[in-house]
Amino acid sequence: MFREAAAIIRDAEVFVITAGAGIGVDSGLPDFRGDQGFWNAYPAYACLGISFAECANPQHFASAPRFGWGFYGHRTNLYRDTVPHQGFHIIRSWIERNGAEYFVVTSNVDGQFQKAGYAEERISEVHGSIHWLQCQTACNGRIWPNKEVFEIEAASMRATSPLPHCPECGKVSRPNILMFGDWNWLAERTSTQEERFERFLANNVNRRIVVIEMGAGSAIPTIRATSERIGWSLEQARVLRINPRESEIQPPHLALPYGALDGLQKIQEALETK
Repeated sequence: MFREAAAIIRDAEVFVITAGAGIGVDSGLPDFRGDQGFWNAYPAYACLGISFAECANPQHFASAPRFGWGFYGHRTNLYRDTVPHQGFHIIRSWIERNGAEYFVVTSNVDGQFQKAGYAEERISEVHGSIHWLQCQTACNGRIWPNKEVFEIEAASMRATSPLPHCPECGKVSRPNILMFGDWNWLAERTSTQEERFERFLANNVNRRIVVIEMGAGSAIPTIRATSERIGWSLEQARVLRINPRESEIQPPHLALPYGALDGLQKIQEALETK
């Protein structure tokens, strides 16, 4: 299995990295899989009986902004403090060794690929990014960098620090993230990234592409669908699906039932074996 994966990596001219939330677990980020996984990460919400979907609701920024920013401010702090695990760097070493082109497509909003040294213009964040802000009403169509400092009261999970505000209308701002039941998300930044990715694919359609998919579950199948679209539509593309729970994929693509870091390390060991 890993020798075959190593052969695909060794031969690749183009890398497409597709990543869901599972890639961050090895960096110490919480697994929000199901309400129980979310509550394990945030016991305060378990005590309140509040689910992830209820927290990730844009209406809070109008009706209970300190609650809304309690959740997203805590996550902002968490993502800023997190160090990307070695797997991010293993993939970069493969790209550099092959002299290959690459692009990242991720449903994560945490900015970990940028922190690990991947180029901003080679990343598509399909759900937006916590590191950018917008008006809660989308009053002006602008987004701007999230440079705010957040203090969170742990028991209530409410922000106690001054909240960020829209520079135009003065209302409390929100992250530029696609939330549940979200009609005001400003998607222009993400749309520009997606257009860049489609041009990238069109320019590399006849080259040997490896899609390295990590930690992408089937509950929100955007990332898996992206991997499969490439794998089944481009003759020279091969998908390596690395996932400890849902790794199934039909040949000639490879299913690797491992966590992201463990799977990448095992491929690296196979590459080093002559």
